[in-house]
Amino acid sequence: MRNDLLSSTTSLRRRLQQSANSQIQRIVHFLGYYALLKRPGARVIRFAGFDLIIRPTVYDPRYYRAPEYFAEFIGGLDLSGKTVADVCTGSGIQALAAARAGATNVLAIDVNPNASVTAADNARMNGFEDRVFVVTSNLLSAIAPRPQFDVILANPPFCDGRAWDIADRAWRAGRRYRDIAPLFNQALERLAPNGVMYLIMSSHSNLDLVSGLIRQAGLAVQIVGQRRVLFETIIIFALRPVS
Repeated sequence: MRNDLLSSTTSLRRRLQQSANSQIQRIVHFLGYYALLKRPGARVIRFAGFDLIIRPTVYDPRYYRAPEYFAEFIGGLDLSGKTVADVCTGSGIQALAAARAGATNVLAIDVNPNASVTAADNARMNGFEDRVFVVTSNLLSAIAPRPQFDVILANPPFCDGRAWDIADRAWRAGRRYRDIAPLFNQALERLAPNGVMYLIMSSHSNLDLVSGLIRQAGLAVQIVGQRRVLFETIIIFALRPVS
């Protein structure tokens, strides 16, 4: 009887915590969408050692922890002579970090045309226009499905739920992550032999669901970095083809 009561109490506490987290995420999403993504006018910022222009509907890296942490991680890689794809590039911060780390050729990709224009401008502003090239594409769908990238970087939307519009694709990944689900099969087809994909996610994401999508694609997962930030943990995964 006591064990049943303890089990019921634990289950109730877990459901209440999940409900509270869901409420917090909805509030943060609402504020982030209207105050940041839909903010009118472009602004110029200094971030992670780069000068960046941020246009409306483009993810501003100053207000989120993942971009800086990911750029720092990329900066610690030896990408000399590597060909890199940066999926969900946003302002282009990860693509610029890859070029700074020595990558010979970086393809910055985003579904949002405003982000593509922004990333191209930021490559020019920081002197990497000869190595960072930009394409508007839904994930890797516009890229030929052949082994060509030594490294694929991805900072996709962290949150489950239907995106309100193209700007909100920076925040929400579709119901049950359907908008990013094709990414892992696409990456497997486009990774060069011995290639690796680095994926950054949040502990607030449905990691069990995302891990299932990764495994279904035939990729093995390894945690290569994590950082606790207030109420969440930012996690970097290395994904490699199952041998």
